[in-house]
Amino acid sequence: MSKELYGAAYIRVSTHMQEELSPDAQKKLILERAKADNILIPPEYIYLEKGISGKRADRRPEFQRMIATAKQKPSPFSAIYVWKFSRFARNQEESILYKGLLRKQCGVEVISVSEPLIDGPFGSLIERIIEWMDEYYSIRLSGEVTRGMMEKAQRGGYLARPPLGYRIEQSKQPPVVVEDEARIVRLIFDKYVNDGMSLFQLARFLNARGLKTSHGKSFEPRGLEYIIQNPVYCGYVRWNRTCNETKEVKDQEEWIVRKGSHQPIISEEIFQAAQKRWESEYHPRGARPSATYKHWLSGLVKCPYCGRTMIVKKVNNYTYFVCYGYSKGKCQKSTLVNSKVLEPEVLKAIQAASQETFLDFQIRPSIQAETDSELALLQSQLDKLDVKEQRIKEAYRNGIDTLKEYKENKEILAKERDDLRERLENLQKTPDPDALAPVMQERLHNVYEILSSNSFSDQQKSEALRSVVEKIVWHREEQLAEVFYYYVDFFQPVSPGKKKRRESP
Repeated sequence: MSKELYGAAYIRVSTHMQEELSPDAQKKLILERAKADNILIPPEYIYLEKGISGKRADRRPEFQRMIATAKQKPSPFSAIYVWKFSRFARNQEESILYKGLLRKQCGVEVISVSEPLIDGPFGSLIERIIEWMDEYYSIRLSGEVTRGMMEKAQRGGYLARPPLGYRIEQSKQPPVVVEDEARIVRLIFDKYVNDGMSLFQLARFLNARGLKTSHGKSFEPRGLEYIIQNPVYCGYVRWNRTCNETKEVKDQEEWIVRKGSHQPIISEEIFQAAQKRWESEYHPRGARPSATYKHWLSGLVKCPYCGRTMIVKKVNNYTYFVCYGYSKGKCQKSTLVNSKVLEPEVLKAIQAASQETFLDFQIRPSIQAETDSELALLQSQLDKLDVKEQRIKEAYRNGIDTLKEYKENKEILAKERDDLRERLENLQKTPDPDALAPVMQERLHNVYEILSSNSFSDQQKSEALRSVVEKIVWHREEQLAEVFYYYVDFFQPVSPGKKKRRESP
């Protein structure tokens, strides 16, 4: 049988099926029309996609497989049958592009079994009008769905796939807690807030114990960052945080955060403490994401003569670092170094620093906005406790509370007062440099283990290195990597630029 007698069927149902035929119904109509046209559609040329939008062709794997098959030389079929043109695409630009490609390069026509067209220019005009109407319907439906989701989010309704610790048991009902997973979530917040673990340390801690994500995969710092920042765990719903197309995080003013109807896994106090630490950690302003660097040392290595960054160059499978100024004729001395020479020198320096008794490092101030306001708030809360204490005394004197109730209320106030005073002291005190040295050494040891391991990606190594290293100056003549370290205290404010140097007595 010649190829002209073969055809293909493309069947698609989206997530909104109110106005769509079922896959079986679409298939039945397509096969009947193909039979009437004396076209045979073998099972291997029937392409089916369920629950997929027609707006983006690159997100439809069966569609892409069909196009790839059609582009074979010669094409194995001469026509693609669809129930409606909207099944082929709901984006007019892509519809015209792929139909033109199929028609001109492959000799394949797209035929709608429910929208017959006449030959000639008028038929092409009608086809364009149908495509435009399909795209308009998709845009209008998307707007209606978005408005509905926004209204639901504003009422505290849950819209996203439940994260680790939750699952959906009944449609249109709030997610319920999965206790085995919830224990992992509580452990993550406890280690992050109370033990001060970094995301790298936390990932290693969890993976060493065989714990898995909700997808059954090992933990990574990026996933832990999402968990740490997700308010669902303390009982809130967050929606509209990222752009669906680019996945970029939107301005916080565009987010919708509302109290949800699901059971929280952690307290709001623990969640806020995690946010406070996250916001207080040092994030260099304007720094490039580590994923964009070509090497885990990129952006950190500096020229000792002009101070400019040494950029990465790759020549014949070799990686070099060269001063940006020198490459542009602005620096007079070459500091070119092969990465195979630089890497071990940096590792050696960090390992030595992690064992150094008298370690030199910079203490960076926590990026902690409104510290003065927080101090004022805590003092105000202390003042209010004095008023509360006076009230419970009056309640006891007037016979409203029993002696037992008075003592219980007084104990509660005493505990609140102690907690507030401790927080005040933590905010006001300056970190003890001697006490920080062992912590800094432990951080350097952890970073060294990450850098010297093959289990971590370049991006992970880059992020780990940037958590403790400000810059690396390469001295070519001495073959020496001079590493400058910094420490950020997560919870206490310090004076800007305060430097900690321990010298031998």
